[in-house]
Amino acid sequence: MAVHSYLGGGNFTENIYQRALLMDLQENGLTCESEIELPIFYKEKIIGKKRIDILVEKKILLELKVMNQLEPIHFNQVINYLKVFKLEVGLLLNFGTSSLQIKRFVNTAIQKNNK
Repeated sequence: MAVHSYLGGGNFTENIYQRALLMDLQENGLTCESEIELPIFYKEKIIGKKRIDILVEKKILLELKVMNQLEPIHFNQVINYLKVFKLEVGLLLNFGTSSLQIKRFVNTAIQKNNK
């Protein structure tokens, strides 16, 4: 929220918000990777790679947007990323509005396996 408060909503491109957020996360002692390519598997074979915005502590996906309004396709994107990358939690952050929009997603298949 500090990034959104400082830079404002929708004033910059996604990569500007991404860099600022990455700085804040790292300054708070979190291990983060940005723009990393992760393999996509189908039937246990790598069929491609996809770049994700930020991965925190190797387990939380952050997907950033700068949109007037989030659409179902953005929700589906995060849900699919959690599934194919076998991650439990993902956050969709929209910096394009006057108030920061945050949507949390949980991969229930991973959650059940961890119990």
